[in-house]
Amino acid sequence: MTENRNRLSISALRLFDLSLALLSFGLTTVLIVHEQHELSISQFLSMRIKIANLALFLCTLFVYHALFRMFGLYHSRRLSGAWEEVTDLLKAVTLFFGALAGIGVLFSIRMFSPAFLLIYWAINAIVACSSRLALRSALRRIRASGRNQRNLLVVGTNSRAIAFGSRIAESPELGYRLLGFVDDDWPGIHLFRESGFQQVCDHAGLAEFLRRNVVDEMAIYLPFEFLRRDWTEIARLCVHHGIRLRINSDVFGLKARWFAEEHGTEHYIASYTGAGEGWPLVIKRGLDIAVSATLIVLLAPLLVAAAIAIKLTSKGPIFFLQERIGLNKRRFKIYKFRTMVPDAEKVMHLLESRNEAQGPVFKIKADPRITPIGRLLRRSSIDELPQLLNVLKGDMSLVGPRPLPVRDYEGFNEDWQRRRFSVKPGITCLWQVNGRSGISFDQWMLLDLQYMDEWSLWLDLKILAKTVPAVLKGVGAA
Repeated sequence: MTENRNRLSISALRLFDLSLALLSFGLTTVLIVHEQHELSISQFLSMRIKIANLALFLCTLFVYHALFRMFGLYHSRRLSGAWEEVTDLLKAVTLFFGALAGIGVLFSIRMFSPAFLLIYWAINAIVACSSRLALRSALRRIRASGRNQRNLLVVGTNSRAIAFGSRIAESPELGYRLLGFVDDDWPGIHLFRESGFQQVCDHAGLAEFLRRNVVDEMAIYLPFEFLRRDWTEIARLCVHHGIRLRINSDVFGLKARWFAEEHGTEHYIASYTGAGEGWPLVIKRGLDIAVSATLIVLLAPLLVAAAIAIKLTSKGPIFFLQERIGLNKRRFKIYKFRTMVPDAEKVMHLLESRNEAQGPVFKIKADPRITPIGRLLRRSSIDELPQLLNVLKGDMSLVGPRPLPVRDYEGFNEDWQRRRFSVKPGITCLWQVNGRSGISFDQWMLLDLQYMDEWSLWLDLKILAKTVPAVLKGVGAA
């Protein structure tokens, strides 16, 4: 009954969000029509709607709904903060703003002018956030008064279980009634007993406790070493009793954020992924293709000018192709404008003693192999622009850890550094906008891991926005 009520509530929330999107669209249209004085509101409403336009409009609503689902706005938010929900709402609305802009350009929709889109974004953002905050406030008041409660049982009595239980007990507005804790006696059980919480049964008595008590959710905080012995039975009991199961994300003692559920032919697998999966990565790839293709067209005159300058000022090819380490250590050829003398790699060993970089990478600020035009191309980062072709091919992304040469990779001596290769490399990254050559190798690697653990489409957009001023200032360029 509870799950059916939850599904009904989520369906109602989806319809409510779509209604707000339509309302925001209508208000924006009224404001634009009224401001431009080109036709009256009654004339606008009496206009005929083409079937193709109606179909396109329904597609935009589907995109709106998909973005809200992508950011988890129809999942339970009892344990999350208001700011987290507002942030996800703004991300969804902003991406929808970008989608509308792309649709407007693609289908030549004059109505989707910059003014219309900005007003629509503002109205929709305000209406969506205000409605969610009002709903959250109302639900919290209802739950604090003792209604809309869910009975919660915690399995485990370690420090993380106690901390979780304390949060639940101190926050009645979350709508949980803490029934108690389940665990066997163990050397540290005295610390739990000092906390004042109740141990309702041991693992052997859990089945009987579930038969005789109302339990809506169970949260598992058992150490990983008890996985085989206890988790299977607990999961089976949850399935049999129709109880929602919560598993602490730090069960493996790892801080990595992205653990995803996968459905195989006969298996249900929890696996580590480098930086998300599903729709976010599909959208990321779509943005890579759209932006890189657009930039190649727009920057074509600059690319041609750079190619001519290289050809006229030094002997050798225009492009520099080098084998780099990509996704999951796959090797690919990276495209760059040549900035050094021909056969520069063959004489690198003669300059090893002058290497100024820490770690396995090679860097000399006054590298004698760099040509005069190459120094200019490097300082302006124009030499990196051919990598847009790598992005189109799929070897790279616009944003991601910088791809390293095979020589540098073979110099790695720490396994934690190699996790950066579990995502697709990029043209720009946190390292690129935080000093580049001015930071140490270890800091660089930590920034790459920070990017992976905190990855979102929103983070990619922020890095892209910061890349332009960083390049113009020549921050850390060498």
